[in-house]
Amino acid sequence: MMENHVLGVNCGWQIGGLPFNKYSWLVTHNSFSIVGAPALPGVQRFTFYNQEDTVTNQLKNGVRGLMLDMYDFNGDIWLCHSFRGQCFNFTAFQPAINTLREVEAFLSKNPSEIVTIIIEDYVHTPKGLTKLFKNAGLDKYWFPVSKMPKKGEDWPTVTEMVKANHRLLVFTSVASKEEEEGIAYQWKYLLENEAGDPGVKPGSCPNRKESQPFNSKTASLFLMNYFPTYPVEDEACKEHSARLADRIRTCYKAAGSMMPNFLAVNFYLRSDGGGVFYDLDSMSGQRLCGCNTIAACQAGAPFGSCKNISMPTPSPMTNSVGSFSGPVQFSTSTSTVYHPNHLMIALFSFPWMISLFF
Repeated sequence: MMENHVLGVNCGWQIGGLPFNKYSWLVTHNSFSIVGAPALPGVQRFTFYNQEDTVTNQLKNGVRGLMLDMYDFNGDIWLCHSFRGQCFNFTAFQPAINTLREVEAFLSKNPSEIVTIIIEDYVHTPKGLTKLFKNAGLDKYWFPVSKMPKKGEDWPTVTEMVKANHRLLVFTSVASKEEEEGIAYQWKYLLENEAGDPGVKPGSCPNRKESQPFNSKTASLFLMNYFPTYPVEDEACKEHSARLADRIRTCYKAAGSMMPNFLAVNFYLRSDGGGVFYDLDSMSGQRLCGCNTIAACQAGAPFGSCKNISMPTPSPMTNSVGSFSGPVQFSTSTSTVYHPNHLMIALFSFPWMISLFF
């Protein structure tokens, strides 16, 4: 197994033996909406950006869940960061198969890894998603809906999923596609807090209205959204520091002492000390052995028996692009800080300005 960057250490003995729902995984919100991604020829893109490196690099850096918005567009299925349920040429990024082929390449090269894809689904083409995933070569990794727990019981262990090659979990926001295409309906299997600004408000963790209530006993996975309505790169540094740890504790209590299985964020590499990798390490340590870091876990020791290790104190960096936790790879240099979302926020703050563009 490749080094698990989410947990921060090489921890092969801890990974695999427990059910899938006993681990915590990093998810990128709008994984495809990448700063600097080329627009359609002759088109100025007009949308928000949520990430800064390619999906391939996200996966290499420890991301294990992707949020993808899929639309019918140009006679194909595209990834778009759009509105009104429609993809426009100024909100389009690329055909979805390109990103799915990046996922296939990663799974092929890393036979012990599992990836989850959560689709915000605006595809109306009959069997469109089925054909898409098959053409991308991902059907061979598909975790069957028939084997997904439906009464709140544990999932298979990670070891069992890897052995069966059921290493791709796919969820859709359209309920009918579970029966029509065998794609799991997201809110049948995942509890979820509210996305956007309500999900980052200090001291609360409201239940997303589409989700089952937090006290439901039929879903055994918990997706924690932690990103504001309007994404801003430099603000992510603050959001991913002490605020994130506080939010995890709040949502843990709100969900009845259920630790998030998926943590969804924007600009996952940014922080002013700590960061998403640091907090995922803490969650994983508490899940696996009752310790504040997975590095303190001891093979064969009773739960809560932790090695006496010194925890590094997260400290802010003076770097203008924020501090990055864990081994990382970038698509391009980080020396130039570009904030395309500032214009979008200004426009959405004054709705009359948007009418100038449409």
